[in-house]
Amino acid sequence: QVQLVESGGGLVQAGGSLRLSCAASLRSFSSYDMAWYRQAPGKERDIVAGIIWSGGSTDYADSVKGRFTISRDNAKNTVSLQMSSLKPEDTAIYYCNARGPSGRGRWPWGQGTQVTVSS
Repeated sequence: QVQLVESGGGLVQAGGSLRLSCAASLRSFSSYDMAWYRQAPGKERDIVAGIIWSGGSTDYADSVKGRFTISRDNAKNTVSLQMSSLKPEDTAIYYCNARGPSGRGRWPWGQGTQVTVSS
């Protein structure tokens, strides 16, 4: 059973920055494309950033493009999300997962990490 543990969330003022981290308990982590997702209250969980298995290519939702940067360390089985110029609308629970077909997560979801941006 794969376990995903997200960390790094918190309360930050608009314009501030946070760095999220995710650790995956999986030997073949480097074989999987990974992604960060977020879910705001009353809304569906949406993908915000993705990175291919090698780290050689990334993509972002339009809403975060230019502000968020996804990266990974296959030696440590981790994926990170550097968030800057945060906006109140970025407030959500953030999750990582392997990126499956149609962008959906492949594995059981972790507990996520709460990001709250105050105006």
